[in-house]
Amino acid sequence: MPLRILFMGTAELARASLRALLASPLFDVAAVVTQPDRPKGRELKPQPSPVKKIAVEAGLPLLQPERARDAALISSVAALAPDLIVVAAYGQLLPASILDLPRFGCVNVHASLLPKYRGAAPIQWAILNDEQETGVTIMKMSAGLDTGDILTQKATQIGPEETAAQLHERLAMLGAELLVGTLPAYVAGAIRPKPQDNAAATHARKIAREDGRIDWSDTAAALRNQIRAFTPWPGAYIDLTIRGKPRLVKFWAAAVEPAQGQPGQVLQADANGLVIACGSDALRVQLLQVEGGRKMTAAEFLAGHPVAVTELWK
Repeated sequence: MPLRILFMGTAELARASLRALLASPLFDVAAVVTQPDRPKGRELKPQPSPVKKIAVEAGLPLLQPERARDAALISSVAALAPDLIVVAAYGQLLPASILDLPRFGCVNVHASLLPKYRGAAPIQWAILNDEQETGVTIMKMSAGLDTGDILTQKATQIGPEETAAQLHERLAMLGAELLVGTLPAYVAGAIRPKPQDNAAATHARKIAREDGRIDWSDTAAALRNQIRAFTPWPGAYIDLTIRGKPRLVKFWAAAVEPAQGQPGQVLQADANGLVIACGSDALRVQLLQVEGGRKMTAAEFLAGHPVAVTELWK
């Protein structure tokens, strides 16, 4: 008999896991819990979460409580009587009243090699901190933030040019594969949960828009990682005065170059490229975007926005 599962997820990362569960005859997804539709876009119209879209397509019962602690949700989950709850990028901590309901407990898909990078943004912080390796963890959930016992893990190298968006896609697929491979062995008692080493834990807090602001006094290597880590959101950016008006400029790709100057100083701005001095070395800008416009190469940008060498960017 298929394992009766309640799936809880919201963000893009969770889509692959839900699809993998739906595709396997070993699992019966009884219902999906996701966060309420949120205003998005220029018109701020309520938009469904990525997980809701899949649930609707599959004709699954759907619950969208404002809070995971809502009494109505707890009653609904109890009535569904799942054997197991699977959680992936849901966005809220679950209370003990939900964690204790299923006979096999709650299992979470987390995009890091726990105990490193517990929290909301493990992918971005791994790139920002210049990690060479990351991975996914399937863990049994507890009341803490990503503190539960580890069931299985799978490591992967982070590519030197890989952005958060690209790594996100790879880890979503890796997590889905590991999840469907782990659950049968877990419920059969073939996996012994392993407690995390709390002394080795690090925290990956939620990313804020201001985290994307570039500080040219940082090293070029750190700024290049910042660009990779914050693609696509919030982006690595500066406020630049263009034709007398302040404009936000995002950097989408850059390379480190061995050059020196005052941090923020334009060292080169011609048909051969755009180079900006940093606290150590310099950034050769490859792709950038003026707010409201399209992405451009450095040469395209300079053709429409002349920049003087020695100009100081903040």
